[in-house]
Amino acid sequence: MKRLIIILAFTVFSGASLAAQEVKVFPNPATNVINVLGLKNDKNAVITVRDSYGNQVILHKWEIKRNALNIPVFNLEKGLYMITIQSEHQNIKTKFYKQ
Repeated sequence: MKRLIIILAFTVFSGASLAAQEVKVFPNPATNVINVLGLKNDKNAVITVRDSYGNQVILHKWEIKRNALNIPVFNLEKGLYMITIQSEHQNIKTKFYKQ
């Protein structure tokens, strides 16, 4: 059985400074946790996860520390999801698969 692991890397432009920010999301597909690296530290980041139908399945405020975030996804059904990370310093959207 072959297993495919996908790591997404993309450039995001932050609000006021328009400084490029590289963000990595892994593992993809995920089973228990999605790791997001390269974020700006922030005390009040709002994380939203939506399923492929646009239904909000996670809405939570997190403090981003060490430029990283670990989002538990073990309770989600298999499928495609969109993560939105919003704060004063960044607005990031990316997709991941839950297997």
